Amino acid sequence: MTASVVVDEPSAAVQWVTRVYVGLLIGGFALMPAYLIAYLYVFQSPALTFENHAFHELAITAATLEGLFVAYVSWRCYQSSGEPLLRWLTLSFLAFVLIYALHGAFTGMAHHNIWLFLLYGPASRLAMAALLLVALLAWHQPPDPTTVRRAPSRWLGWIGLFVLIDAAVAVIAYSPVASNIAVRVTMEGGALVLSSVNVAVMLARRIRSPLMKIFGISVTSFALSSLAFILARPWNHMWWLAHAIFAAGFFLLSYGVVQAFRTTRSFSTIYSQEELMARLAEAMARTESALQELKRTNLKLEHLAATDPLTGAANRRQFIEMVDAEITRARRGGAPFSLLALDLDHFKAINDSYGHQVGDEILRGFVKKCLDAIRPYDGVARVGGEEFMVLLPQVALGVAQSIGERIREAIANGVFGGQLGESVPLTVSIGVSQFGPDGDTIDAILRTADERLYRAKHLGRNRVIAT
Repeated sequence: MTASVVVDEPSAAVQWVTRVYVGLLIGGFALMPAYLIAYLYVFQSPALTFENHAFHELAITAATLEGLFVAYVSWRCYQSSGEPLLRWLTLSFLAFVLIYALHGAFTGMAHHNIWLFLLYGPASRLAMAALLLVALLAWHQPPDPTTVRRAPSRWLGWIGLFVLIDAAVAVIAYSPVASNIAVRVTMEGGALVLSSVNVAVMLARRIRSPLMKIFGISVTSFALSSLAFILARPWNHMWWLAHAIFAAGFFLLSYGVVQAFRTTRSFSTIYSQEELMARLAEAMARTESALQELKRTNLKLEHLAATDPLTGAANRRQFIEMVDAEITRARRGGAPFSLLALDLDHFKAINDSYGHQVGDEILRGFVKKCLDAIRPYDGVARVGGEEFMVLLPQVALGVAQSIGERIREAIANGVFGGQLGESVPLTVSIGVSQFGPDGDTIDAILRTADERLYRAKHLGRNRVIAT
């Protein structure tokens, strides 16, 4: 029997306070870049810059390679689960990689055409923010069919669109419009607005699954990075901080994608701690119920395996085990025990005359008479068609013979088959043996009881033989 643990549930007020506290922690963590932006905006010196093309190219190369990796992992998750959110997430990573890579590739153009160098950054963030918003709106939509997931044309069309965006940015960079700083600010502002809308939609829809919390924090970082880029000038510390904020959000979002890949390949079926605990409790309750049912079934099977299905008496296998146990006890403590071998007289003739249904009813009645004539802890077993054995623990041969006589008289004076409209006369022949005087093995005492049973039959039946 297992002990149950009673858990003292905290009050509703405590649960509310802890829930609010966790929400504030998450919000504070998501807004942490804003503190750094405010600090630099107030205290940075405009004269401080860090213009290092090699470092910038190395950083963009690393970001591009990671973007390709995360896009692949996201695509594999989408192929497995078919979640529309993962499709749009994959496209957002692809858009970022195919547009942002040129921001690094044209680093050397910073002194020749600053806009060709600068505009690919906000363009990549604007495209990514738009696709992430669409991804959020696709949250919990039905999965795409397998044929749709594997259609190359859908992906090639989007890749072609991203290449056209690259070409359009180049055209703008070489046009007179590019010299207007509003172009860059408009792109960055669009990314800021779309990312902010993304966060607002998440809050409005109360989306709180673990991976979507990561999604929301990442999108908040993207929004704050766009704000930092708007406030920055190329190569100053705010500009580098904006890169770092965007990279942090990107790393966090990639962590969510990899977690989905390593678990369920889905953003929808990663559960919060509260959901996991609830599901664990349900699973434990189901398991406990199943174990109890299994225990009941095993007990029933054990009973069926040890019982004669017709009469309810023990079967031969169970009787042998009972006798073996008594032999062990007798050898350890010296207490006697005896056996009765019983055989119904002329039972085959009864079956032939009255039918097997009446015969079965007689067998059931016979076992009931035997149980009424012996002690509760004595055992009755059916070892053959009309052959039975009775185990009498702590009973010597003389007492066993008396019990045998009591059974014989109960059978001879009993009424059998009456429930089926037939009253059939019945007698029983009995042989008695005792462990020790008649043998010290199970084979010996069973053989002695059988020999005395056959002698009772030979002497005219309806009698008990003990010597």
